[in-house]
Amino acid sequence: MHIEFRHLRTIKAIHEAGGLARAADQLHITQSALSHQVKGLEDQAGVELFVRRSKPLKLSAAGLRLLRLAEQILPQIEAAQAEFSALRDGSSGRLHIAIECHACFEWLFPVLELFRKNWPDVDVDIRPGLAFDALPALLKEEVDLVVSSDPEDLPGVEFVELFDYAPVFVAASTHPLAQRDYIDAADFRDQTLITYPVERTRLDVFSQLLIPAKVEPAAVRQAELTAVILLLVASNRGVSVLPDWVVREVKYSSDYVTRPLTRDGLTRRLYAAVRSDDLGKPYMDRLIELARVEARKLQAV
Repeated sequence: MHIEFRHLRTIKAIHEAGGLARAADQLHITQSALSHQVKGLEDQAGVELFVRRSKPLKLSAAGLRLLRLAEQILPQIEAAQAEFSALRDGSSGRLHIAIECHACFEWLFPVLELFRKNWPDVDVDIRPGLAFDALPALLKEEVDLVVSSDPEDLPGVEFVELFDYAPVFVAASTHPLAQRDYIDAADFRDQTLITYPVERTRLDVFSQLLIPAKVEPAAVRQAELTAVILLLVASNRGVSVLPDWVVREVKYSSDYVTRPLTRDGLTRRLYAAVRSDDLGKPYMDRLIELARVEARKLQAV
């Protein structure tokens, strides 16, 4: 027996309408075409699906079995069609994000909070890209966006500019280096440097300042949370280098000072690495827009 979706819709329409004429109107076909369809289905089944000469028209036991099937399957088909339609128009989809910047969690969470309110049908997940190779995962479609400060020339991947930031030196206001106008690499030689627990090559202070200058700090201490790093710095347990937007509140605290790195300062840029095929999707474009707006708000504080 070959049952099509239209057969299930027919059974359901006749049951709800109580007759062929009204069911045909609901299905936008002629009564003759509907009668022919019912007869063909009964011929396949080898049994009658309706109790003839009943008013309103009633389903037989076999017809009721098909009705239960229709009530089970048709809502699932309609849901799938709605989902496919949403995918086509960009109102739903998957947005799994990997972050190669440890401090970026504090910036990205407000972005995602705004995003979810307008795009509730997009499946959002966030993973620390420091724990795995984020860009290869992007190419394998294991994630959909990578926040990175190190663009690469990868076929099928676009690096979209998000915002620029300055890594800044942070120390207690009573620290001897607090009197300097700026901090050079050599100033770290006798300091305990407090960093996030990630590879040195992923930290701006090492990749942009200390490694090129071949300078090693006296000691390195690691802390997972920005708040803990600032607590240790305020207690004169060491110094740190953080993005300027991370220490926005420190600007107005008497416990800390922030200073530029080098006379001219250092500038870094964050990117959203996205597969080329995903650029232009409405929810992807909206997330990138929100990320830029939130970054400007943080830097303006």
